[in-house]
Amino acid sequence: QVQLVESGGGLVQAGGSLRLSCAASGRTFSMGWFRQAPGKEREFVAAISRSGVRSFYADSVKGRFTISRDNAKNTVSLEMNSLKPEDTAVYYCAASGTIVVSTTITGYPYWGQGTQVTVSS
Repeated sequence: QVQLVESGGGLVQAGGSLRLSCAASGRTFSMGWFRQAPGKEREFVAAISRSGVRSFYADSVKGRFTISRDNAKNTVSLEMNSLKPEDTAVYYCAASGTIVVSTTITGYPYWGQGTQVTVSS
């Protein structure tokens, strides 16, 4: 069983930066970040392989967000730069039970409780 706890959310002005962190307990493989804005479905943001060598991003965040992980600390982070009001959402950390790096919700059986990110214009 894997438990995930996110931190680092908050309120930031457009153009600003935030860094989200996710601490995991238990063995993790590929990991990802998803987000859900009010009235919208949860969507993929970024994912990273267990080794950290491979990473994937949604087109909407490519070039602005960076996912990374520290396997020694069992953590995964999401560095978010040039934030836009449309990035406002609850951000969720997710862990897979396999080495397959998925960009879909169904690829992740383990989820954190979410952390709110609000970007003001």
